[in-house]
Amino acid sequence: MSPVAAEIPTDRHVDLALEGLRCAACVGRVERALGAVPGVERATVNLASGRARVALSAVLGEGALEEAVAHAGYRAERLRRSDDLEALTRNEARAARRDLLVLALSAALTLPLVLPMVGALAGLALELPALWQLLLASAVQGLAGSRFYLAAWRALKAGGASMDSLVVLGTSAAFGLSFLRVLGYAEGAEAGLYFEASASVLTLVLLGRVIEDRAKRAMGAAVRALAALRPARARLEIGGRTEIIDTDAVLPGDLLVVRPGEAFPVDGRVVGGASQADESLLTGEPLPVEKGPEDPVSGGAINGDGLLRIRATRAAAGSAVSRIIRQVEAAQAAKPAIQRQVDRVSAIFVPAALALAVVSGLVWWLGFGDGAAGLLNAVAVLVIACPCALGLATPTAIVVGTGAAARRGILIGDPEALERALRVTTVAFDKTGTLTEGKPQVAALRPVDGDSEALLALAATLQSGSTHPLAAAVVRHAGERGVGIGAPEALTDLPGRGLEARVRGREVIVGSRRLMAERNVSTAALEAAARAEEEQGRSLVWVAERPDAGHPRVLGFLALADRPRAGVRDALAALRGAGIKTLLLSGDHTASVEALAEQLDLDHAAGELLPADKAAMLERLRGSGQVTAMVGDGINDAPALAAADLGIAMGEGSDVAMQTAAITLMRSDPGLVPAALAVAGSIRRKIRQNLFWAFIYNAVALPLAALGLLSPMVAGAAMAASSVSVVLNSLALKRELEPVPEKGARFSDKDRLKIKGIEP
Repeated sequence: MSPVAAEIPTDRHVDLALEGLRCAACVGRVERALGAVPGVERATVNLASGRARVALSAVLGEGALEEAVAHAGYRAERLRRSDDLEALTRNEARAARRDLLVLALSAALTLPLVLPMVGALAGLALELPALWQLLLASAVQGLAGSRFYLAAWRALKAGGASMDSLVVLGTSAAFGLSFLRVLGYAEGAEAGLYFEASASVLTLVLLGRVIEDRAKRAMGAAVRALAALRPARARLEIGGRTEIIDTDAVLPGDLLVVRPGEAFPVDGRVVGGASQADESLLTGEPLPVEKGPEDPVSGGAINGDGLLRIRATRAAAGSAVSRIIRQVEAAQAAKPAIQRQVDRVSAIFVPAALALAVVSGLVWWLGFGDGAAGLLNAVAVLVIACPCALGLATPTAIVVGTGAAARRGILIGDPEALERALRVTTVAFDKTGTLTEGKPQVAALRPVDGDSEALLALAATLQSGSTHPLAAAVVRHAGERGVGIGAPEALTDLPGRGLEARVRGREVIVGSRRLMAERNVSTAALEAAARAEEEQGRSLVWVAERPDAGHPRVLGFLALADRPRAGVRDALAALRGAGIKTLLLSGDHTASVEALAEQLDLDHAAGELLPADKAAMLERLRGSGQVTAMVGDGINDAPALAAADLGIAMGEGSDVAMQTAAITLMRSDPGLVPAALAVAGSIRRKIRQNLFWAFIYNAVALPLAALGLLSPMVAGAAMAASSVSVVLNSLALKRELEPVPEKGARFSDKDRLKIKGIEP
């Protein structure tokens, strides 16, 4: 592991790998211990992944978090880089092999102890001598029981109890009573020994843990697959020669060389060569995407069969794959409200189980005069009462579900979004770049004086500094026609409306019809032509001049056409089929917005909206009882994304939109909108299934154990089976949610995972 720095910047989250977590009581104890550290704002522990995420509000000294976890009775190791995660994964694999060996030995030693029970069913007397039973059971206590005793001791030192405490109390009671009876050994005393109970419980619980841990490692496969795509080295081209450097050392603007079959080290733009890129792990798109000069590439995607030279646009930490991993890990670390409620319930299970075990034992001993039955029933209660299944029900479904959703190109950044997604009744869409391709083209120029080139030059000059798709289309059209673009002075950006600037001594206004009205610009001379363009669904960019003296006057407008995205009609039909209303909210003129809405058969449309207007409309819908989702991709959509119950951002849009939204679609495919709602529903449904079975298990098994209807061995098997069943049920989400590979996909998962770095 990398060295721990003396101080941590306050704007960071710290991730910890934890050892010893086994139930919800463990989770609560670690969270309280971390939360008590001065400078910790919030700590969230995930039982399924064995990780903690700590938000800091102040600078911490070295080892403060690890020490707090140690005082709580557990171990913690800080994760700083992907190398740490890989090293931890290797350590976990070694520990798994060690546990498997211990399990095999324990099972071999336990088998002779339980054979007499099997033989008794067949009428055979196979009872082992008492001393042999003692030796075998002692070996199992040492092999399989040592980890439980150590964990229980750490919890006791921390002033609490855990699942391990229950197992230790139960098995020690059975073993201890049998040991005392062996000390007073008499002929035939073998019948009063319970060594098989202590040994079988330890072996079965250990078996459950081995299966559970194996399943937990499978849950993080999506994140590990993404992390595996990040190459450790990059080829930097300097002065005509190539150097191998650490990927972390790449800076924006560096020129990199990517050979066929290698992963792109960072996000960049192609400056030379032609190839294809496999982006399936990043966007869910199964087919390779053609790449040529000026095309963007994403760090973590895999180059096809061509040599590419790319210009880095982001450092490694800001690459697409790094951002995806951070967002998925953040979602997996967070807790929805239902999990917090389960944690509160689970926290009382351990003391309640201890009390029930004592009461059951006393009733059988004092009430019925059967001390041996009281002991066995108390052991069964202690073993079966662990709230493992309850603690695993929610986090396992979230870990598997969010990881599998990421493989489909759907990033769920907030687990609370799962609940809101199920209740959505209205989905509102932005227009440009969301429902349309976001690649508009200038379809018509309408100057007042007939000088279309002068009109285009003014519009392109003002919009040369804007990132809006319409502005980019105007600038691109000017370049294609060879029209010179000047440098604007005193440029003022008017969000949702347009731009104002001074160009060669002239005060020029470029923007929407609403902006023209605000500046008292009359558009009457071009109204007939404008209506004709808007009725075709085209967007208009008006150009006006404000003389130093006199009233401002319109110079003309540009009409831009943008095609609906492929699959948008199917996506809208899927939403309508689910009973969800669809809206179109746009800053474009109402006529063009309504024309597109009619073309796509949306339920309602509103145009000429400022960003604040969109947010206000969503607030009104929420006030009327509607549960709203907003889908957008631009900076101007951020207020609406925040105002909606559920914000959904297109991944090709602005970073501001993606940071505001609860769900990010990694490719601009409208079909992912109904898919995202369906994914959220699948995860939430799996959580409910897990909780149902976990509660039913405890509700049925505890009374049976207290009444003497379950032996300790059966109780141990049932306890292990409950936790394993919850994890396996969650893993079924992987098959439900991950995309089916399409014909033509270039790389298999196995091929992707082979590409770990770059060889000189």
